[in-house]
Amino acid sequence: MSTTYEKISGNKAKLSFDFTAEQFDEAMQKAFLKMRKSINVPGFRKGKAPRKVVESMYGESIFYDDAINILFPDAYEAAVKEYDLKPVSQPEFTDLDEIGSGKDLKFNVEVYVRPDVELGEYKGLEVEVPLQHLTDEMVDAEIERDRDKASRTIDVEGEPVADGDIVNLDYAGSVDGVAFDGGTAEGQTLTIGSHQFIPGFEEQMIGMNIGEEKDLNVTFPEKYHAENLAGKDAVFHVKVNGIQRVEKPALDDDFAADVSEFDTFDAYKEDVKKRLSDRIERSNSNAIKNALVEKAAENAKVDIPQPMIDNQTDYMIREMEMQAAYQGIRLDDYLKYMGMTREALKAQNEPEATKRVKNELVIDAIIKAEGIEATEEDIENQIKEQAEMYGQDVEEFKKNMNDAQKEYIKEDAAIAKVLDLMKDSAKVTEKKPEEKTEETNEEA
Repeated sequence: MSTTYEKISGNKAKLSFDFTAEQFDEAMQKAFLKMRKSINVPGFRKGKAPRKVVESMYGESIFYDDAINILFPDAYEAAVKEYDLKPVSQPEFTDLDEIGSGKDLKFNVEVYVRPDVELGEYKGLEVEVPLQHLTDEMVDAEIERDRDKASRTIDVEGEPVADGDIVNLDYAGSVDGVAFDGGTAEGQTLTIGSHQFIPGFEEQMIGMNIGEEKDLNVTFPEKYHAENLAGKDAVFHVKVNGIQRVEKPALDDDFAADVSEFDTFDAYKEDVKKRLSDRIERSNSNAIKNALVEKAAENAKVDIPQPMIDNQTDYMIREMEMQAAYQGIRLDDYLKYMGMTREALKAQNEPEATKRVKNELVIDAIIKAEGIEATEEDIENQIKEQAEMYGQDVEEFKKNMNDAQKEYIKEDAAIAKVLDLMKDSAKVTEKKPEEKTEETNEEA
């Protein structure tokens, strides 16, 4: 058997296979032995008919497909390895002109491969990137999140409903004195100020006491999901069964000790600032690197095979399915609700998929152009970063890594070096947010 390779284009290759007559006949015999138990021949027990008898009844072509399938996989795998090809699609058979016992078997296959990339400028790039800056508001919001976690809910006695309280209530709604579907409930929980109910409902409950009953006059919005109620005036008779209030801890040293490893509020606040600063620094660094990759991709030329785009699009849709499942939703049900098909969703995501594939190809091309290889130190740093991301001990993380994860981390380490190389030589300016200008109408 011999194989030859021809590059058809920057993203497609042709492999020619030439098997001897002896190799093909041997494969035919293996195909016969594999198939004979499923072939019925009158006058013979099942699976006992000689090959010649079977061929006289069905023709020897009955074994051709299986014979090729016996020969081809190993030969194809060897050719891919020999010519260092990176297929991105299934091979398509072409030029199989002659086939039969006693004859050499010759055919070609064409397959899409990772395409050639013509790199443009990728060092010394100029990019404008919106950057984040730490603000007092960010620090206060982070502290408030910790404060919310440390809060407790208490029952309120002897005090009226206030904004922010959690009220247990009964209500019965009516329009023109007639009750409507969905307008009655008992033991309903409502947070005042959450705007879960019709505008005006929650505000009118402020000041009510436990056990008090009251009629609330409200108007349904003009755009309401129940068309029969849209824009209608309604009356809700409500009764307050109970009141709860969220009690937040004071921002003092005791609070700091409860929510952190620090004994003082000042030390805790400084740690919050540091954590936010580190997070912002990583976010800004990633934003810069992403902008540089996109710029380098704009400067590069590459003919991306459609199968690569299709594979990326399918991957993105599988991600959507997992995210939807995590929220207890079937993607197909969501698409049906939105009046969209999977084909439309795929078409909608194809531009982003194309961009992702091109970015990946350009990074890979830069790695080759620069001769970048991940050192053991690079890999160790990447492992440490991954372990920290998942909140795991580094050594424990290493023990649980499989071969695929090791290879993935090695690739990530090389990519990180490329991105650092691009960033070190880049000129980055901050993109300021556009100022909103008020339009004024001047009379002539």
